[in-house]
Amino acid sequence: MSEIFRPSVTKIATLAGHRDAVYALTGGSDSAIYSGSADGMVVGWNAAEPDRDGELLARVENSVYALRHLPALDMLVLGHNFQGIQAIGLAQRQLVHATALPPVAIFEMVYSEIRQRLYVALGDGTLAVLSVPDFRLEKLLRLADKSLRCLALHEGRDELAVGSSDTRTYILDLDSLETRYTLGESTNSVFSVAFSFDGTQLFTAGRDAQIRTWDVAAGYALTTTVPAHMYTINHLAFSPDGRYLASCSLDKSIKLWDAATMTLLRVLDRARAAGHGTSVNRLVWPGTENRLVSCSDDRSLAVWQLTVGN
Repeated sequence: MSEIFRPSVTKIATLAGHRDAVYALTGGSDSAIYSGSADGMVVGWNAAEPDRDGELLARVENSVYALRHLPALDMLVLGHNFQGIQAIGLAQRQLVHATALPPVAIFEMVYSEIRQRLYVALGDGTLAVLSVPDFRLEKLLRLADKSLRCLALHEGRDELAVGSSDTRTYILDLDSLETRYTLGESTNSVFSVAFSFDGTQLFTAGRDAQIRTWDVAAGYALTTTVPAHMYTINHLAFSPDGRYLASCSLDKSIKLWDAATMTLLRVLDRARAAGHGTSVNRLVWPGTENRLVSCSDDRSLAVWQLTVGN
């Protein structure tokens, strides 16, 4: 068995400017990233030029938990809690669409470019489906009695994974929205769902601090459970090449895993890597430079550089 390479990881920048906890993070074109906060500000940054100041793109009256970049339309969609979704045209830096939704928190949004549909996870257990580019509300589907917290697309199987605070993960048909599978082995809220790079596995994580792996072709059979963090796992994110899985947690740490074996490679925390001092809420891998960006309750973003082998 070949030895697993452990990349070195260095924090190269702290991005500051938000006035409250940063909850939302999404990648844009190339090395662009966008952050949203409890302060209602949405800010654009460049991970390739971390010394540059962020650019304020929007300021809304409630917290922003969800952001999604739509590259084909050059738009950034933000979930404005208790108000609905708003779309910003990035070229003109102005609001181009707004759609009211039920007055609850918006936790996640994913976009199917094939179907031109935006799927939105709401805090009352409802999945909202909007058509794009007009952002017309097509459907509201009440899926659970508790919040829908996270979403992931599998376009190859025409499936949408939905993680909920009712401990379940629902696998829906992307078109009919009928439930194909219900995964119930989690013991608490599911905060993150992510399909592997090749689409053969689904990874789920949440309040019980475990990362679970599910075999997609075997009807989402549970294959592994890894006790990954001390406290709630807030987010999972695969590197663009699928080689690494990053997880972040309420325990203030980021962990880097070998995606194929779930071998722990690095722990990025304050003591070992000058990491965040409070809960780490979300992760994104922008561009192709092996950079990872995190955001935290400490009101900052951190930019991490991986040095990897062949």
